[in-house]
Amino acid sequence: MEKKRSVSWTMFRSIFFETLVSFVVAFLFFFFIFFVNQLLLMAQEILTKKVPFQQVALLVLYSLPSVVAMSAPFASLVGTLMTIGRMTSDNEVLVMLSSGLSYRNIFIPAVTIGIFISLMSFLANDVLLPAGTVQFTRLYRRILVSTPALELESNSVKRFKDTVVVTGNVEHNSIDDVLILDKTSDGERRLIMARNAELRDGGVEGMSLDLTNAFIQTSKEVARQDYDYASSSFLRYLIPQDDLIQAVSSIGPREMSSTDVKREIKSQEDELGIRLDEEYNKLLGYVLSLETALRYGPQREEWNQRSNNASAFSRELITATMIRNNRNLLIYRLEYYKKFSIPFGALSFVFLAVSLGLLAKKSGQTVGFIFGLIVAVIYWALLLGGQTMGIRLGYSPFWSMWFPNILAISIGLLMGIIRIRR
Repeated sequence: MEKKRSVSWTMFRSIFFETLVSFVVAFLFFFFIFFVNQLLLMAQEILTKKVPFQQVALLVLYSLPSVVAMSAPFASLVGTLMTIGRMTSDNEVLVMLSSGLSYRNIFIPAVTIGIFISLMSFLANDVLLPAGTVQFTRLYRRILVSTPALELESNSVKRFKDTVVVTGNVEHNSIDDVLILDKTSDGERRLIMARNAELRDGGVEGMSLDLTNAFIQTSKEVARQDYDYASSSFLRYLIPQDDLIQAVSSIGPREMSSTDVKREIKSQEDELGIRLDEEYNKLLGYVLSLETALRYGPQREEWNQRSNNASAFSRELITATMIRNNRNLLIYRLEYYKKFSIPFGALSFVFLAVSLGLLAKKSGQTVGFIFGLIVAVIYWALLLGGQTMGIRLGYSPFWSMWFPNILAISIGLLMGIIRIRR
């Protein structure tokens, strides 16, 4: 019996370039879907506010890295499925095996292009996305200064530094039922209510709200029962330009590089560690007081304080638990693992795509494309489900983000082994 040859470089180049072409076709498909979604979001938030088209086009351009990073893994799945499915339905795989070539001639080029796509996707997500976000934020600041209406929407809550604005219905520059919470220059808390307001561009000063029939109440930070109130038929409230700019300056973990996210995680962990030590010291103090009270009975002063100490212990225990399960830190951890799991999903998809493609009987490219879309939807649902469970139920951030990839690799390898042994 003739021994099967390991790898044919002719076959490698053929499969590699055909998969690459299929990847480009699938990439354009997913890119168009995500791009249109991004464009619709821009149209809803910016074009309706009469922002110049050139600036909107630049905003879309700066947001493209996120579209590229999301499109590449799914395009890898569909492109590989289309290629292997066509080869199987056209009996090219059967001819290859009959010629003494092994399945490695299919897996090696597919895995190679999967690694290539994963690296390119990671580059777009970890380098181009943060750079694009910086440019996006800078341009948005300039647009915001010239078009302050961008920041106020119907039935929304908006924070500007130390000011919180709650709005009712917003139509053009007219706002119904406005509530403003802020602090005065003396550090007093202030509440302002008005039935109607008109939004005006304050120029270099920022954004102004002309309030009609306004009610104002100020109270001390410490003594809340000490307050003053007044009413006015007209009141002009100014939100400074610096506060407007600061509202869009903050960058979340999604827009940061993996190195920056890891550095921020370390900083938050150190800060939370210090706070937890303080809480544990308080808990230890209350425990020792309770132990002393129970050990010596009414003879010690702690006996009369045991009820207060027990209540304080319960409160501090809840506080320590909330610090340990810090939601913001959990989001950063999830985003950190997500920065790797989504780009390298292209590689995990390859194992599943090859195994599914080998099952195609006819119309391999069409079937591959349809199966690819179904798997992409399932993968995205698992990813969103993992992220939700990680945030709400405290599941491991690593498993929440990497489970869909591990599942794809496991199913792909299992199906591949079964196919080879048959």
